[in-house]
Amino acid sequence: MRFSDIIGQEQIKKKLAQTVLDHRVSHAQLFFGPEGNEKLALAIAYAQYINCQNRTTGENPDSCGACPSCIKYQKLIHPDLHFIYPIATTKKVTKKPKSIDFIEDWRSFLIQNDYHVTLHEWYEAIGIENKQGIINADDCMDIIHTLSYKSYESEYKVMILWMVEKLYYSAAPKILKILEEPPEKTLFILISEDPDQIISTIRSRTLLVKIPKIGLTDLVQYLTWKYGIEEREAGIIARRSYGNLKQALNRMQQVEEDQFNFTQFRNWMLLCYNNKIVDLVGFSGEIARIGRENQKAFLLYALKVVEYCTAVTFRTSEQVMAEGEELKFVHKIASFINPSNFGRFTELFNTALYHVERNAHPQTLFLDVSLKAVNLFREGQKK
Repeated sequence: MRFSDIIGQEQIKKKLAQTVLDHRVSHAQLFFGPEGNEKLALAIAYAQYINCQNRTTGENPDSCGACPSCIKYQKLIHPDLHFIYPIATTKKVTKKPKSIDFIEDWRSFLIQNDYHVTLHEWYEAIGIENKQGIINADDCMDIIHTLSYKSYESEYKVMILWMVEKLYYSAAPKILKILEEPPEKTLFILISEDPDQIISTIRSRTLLVKIPKIGLTDLVQYLTWKYGIEEREAGIIARRSYGNLKQALNRMQQVEEDQFNFTQFRNWMLLCYNNKIVDLVGFSGEIARIGRENQKAFLLYALKVVEYCTAVTFRTSEQVMAEGEELKFVHKIASFINPSNFGRFTELFNTALYHVERNAHPQTLFLDVSLKAVNLFREGQKK
């Protein structure tokens, strides 16, 4: 991870690089700020820059990305780079879990997600399920043990504690001494989204580095460059995400899903309205192949359209979060999904969602829903 790989944060990057160039690297630093602002990526890029063998200076200082140290950092396998993160027992690790037990999962998790990760996603990745992850006493003892050795090949040993607010209260005293007086050329980087939850004796021993949310312009440029979406659409996503990259990525995925669902739902309703039974059989087969989670998302979208139709009918169109072709479609179909059948369409789609969640045969289910929708449209036409 290089500074140039990180979205925006130019001032922070330069300040961090300057501490290295001035030989003023504080031994314990707390990177804090809101979710989705690249704190973890900045910490890794900073550590890589410190240990880079051919780092650059000038206007945009950065690690070279090509020396042996950088190559190992980019794979997260450098022997002088260490991580601690919240964990708990899982189906694979059933007793006394430690961060080292999950290191392969951790490396894959970060690299596969381009370092854009959340605590909830981490819990899902390792199968913690509904448990609360913590940084426990055994991990604290591992910190002391690991840092008691000399560095293998780099100038600095780096210990990154991700989501340090999850440090178990009774475990914290074990690392106070080494945090305050670490071995020479040791760097602690603590990462937090809520520093007020960090034990005060830990927080007071660190240099606070506030990482702001990502700027709107930087986020728009990243979304257009990385994912090739139009600048206008990227601007809408960025503004609604309030500088949170993870939220922006989730919104972008939702936009793509909504576009698919809109197209499918519009075609489906046209077939139902025109009583195209043969085509509805084919449509049901197509929907059956998209998988259960996508089928659930499709039905949730259908319920959202019914809500939009209600809003249009009762002249509260400001509640309709749609535009362009989708908005035109909502206004058109609102003539047919109206007060006479709002409730029955809602019940129809909710019942289908219930059966999808319980593994009903999808082709049969969607054909049944289609035929019932045909009847609802027919009843509306008679009136």
